[in-house]
Amino acid sequence: MTKDQPLSGYTLPVFACAAALAALRCLREGIQSVDSVSVNLLEPQITAEIPIEQASLLKTGTALGVTRSDPGDNLDLTRNTPVWAMVELGREGEGEQIQIVGGEGIGHHKAGGGAAIYDYAMRLLRSNLSRELAQSEKITVTLILPSGRQLAARTSNEAFGVVEGLSLLGTTGISQPLSAPGQLEVYREQLQQKAKLFDCLVFCIGENGLDLARQLGINPERLVKTANWLGPLLVEAGCQGVQSILLFGYHGKLMKLAAGIFHTHHHLADGRREILTAYCAKAGMPADACSAIFAAATAEEALGQLRALEAQTGNNWVDRIYGDIARQIDLRSSDCIFTHTNLHIPVGSVMFGRDRKIIVKSEIGDTFLTQIC
Repeated sequence: MTKDQPLSGYTLPVFACAAALAALRCLREGIQSVDSVSVNLLEPQITAEIPIEQASLLKTGTALGVTRSDPGDNLDLTRNTPVWAMVELGREGEGEQIQIVGGEGIGHHKAGGGAAIYDYAMRLLRSNLSRELAQSEKITVTLILPSGRQLAARTSNEAFGVVEGLSLLGTTGISQPLSAPGQLEVYREQLQQKAKLFDCLVFCIGENGLDLARQLGINPERLVKTANWLGPLLVEAGCQGVQSILLFGYHGKLMKLAAGIFHTHHHLADGRREILTAYCAKAGMPADACSAIFAAATAEEALGQLRALEAQTGNNWVDRIYGDIARQIDLRSSDCIFTHTNLHIPVGSVMFGRDRKIIVKSEIGDTFLTQIC
């Protein structure tokens, strides 16, 4: 690994699993100090040694393990946050051998109320813990993120239906440093290779965009994952002779480009409600409705308000407002390329919502999408 190459870390489920293993070791071995535990990540099939900050018996049959998140060289707000797991021995009988519960700081789904602990986290915990249990033993694992509620307020979790805490999500144990400066060079190299194969490239900020683009029939080799580095990669595409670019992303991220924000990480800049409110006013929306949009907690909530207003008034607010935003995204993106390369490269855009359904396609974006699907 070179000096400047960003370091990867581990995702939150790995630290939750490590804390649970440490607590279980206290129960099984009666020890009050655990320095580290080995976690089989499953995805990928490697073992990680995770430091344990504290592990202790709380009472007969119950122990607590504590570790801290380390996402590597990444702009991740969970860095160094405590991760707790309380393990309680259960009685023999019917029911699951390992019951996993979301405690304080673990978000829950607004619709349905279940804890936001996703498939990979569940598999990781059950696989690692079951190896240390006798067949007749049963345990309940309560996962706790003491800072989860406060941290969640700085994320877009609520836009995806998760409230009052953070999610334990992901499909792998490795936290890739998508926002670290060194990662930009990795993306540039990938773009350079794809520019040799295709005249039109499709930029996707994250996994949702990549997955939806594939479902629409776009050749996966044409897709470029950008994370938050949209500005530098637009310029790189121009330098590499790409003839056209389709931006494909979640509306809460992509609309930032309409205001000239070309690094979309919320730690650096976030003007979503200001942008959306400005375009609502431009479209002639009443002042009280504009005020309500500005007060919305998330872009998804604001979109819901626009759709509700459509139903009440019969005006096609979403198409008008998002159509204007999409056109401005195209213009600002093309101007960004021209400013740095003196080349006129057409850019189109497609925005989708939390439900992964397309909200709007700009005129240029619709043309590009038709050509490449």
